[in-house]
Amino acid sequence: MQKGYVKQLYRRKDLSANARLVKELIIQMFALPGYDSFLGFLLIAAAVPILALVTNKLVSPKSSAGERELTYESGMEPIGGAWIQFNIRYYMFALVFVIFDVETVFLYPWAVAFHRLGLLAFIEALIFIAILVVALAYAWRKGALEWS
Repeated sequence: MQKGYVKQLYRRKDLSANARLVKELIIQMFALPGYDSFLGFLLIAAAVPILALVTNKLVSPKSSAGERELTYESGMEPIGGAWIQFNIRYYMFALVFVIFDVETVFLYPWAVAFHRLGLLAFIEALIFIAILVVALAYAWRKGALEWS
């Protein structure tokens, strides 16, 4: 079907007809029916941070001298340098949290469609949860969950 459009594209001498054919070809290649609202949401989600950055650039004060260069620490004068080393346990705890949080996001669609998936999907989910339990036991044994 697309080859026919390409052949017609090379045969025509009229540029406006060629432009229409290219437009139709692109629409047929990239059109996903039922994803219109998702595309709108994606465009809005991309526009919000861009709009925030542009607004910040337009509204922010232009001078950066004196007090404006100091680090803000809850209204207190900063003491010492800003570049201090944190204990690695904070990062490990955060990584373990993020990993298990993302895994629960993978389990949610399975739980929603559980009644339609059948026994094989249930067994696959049990294997997935078993892998998570093994990872949790490993992290616990290595002390990644110890705060002190």
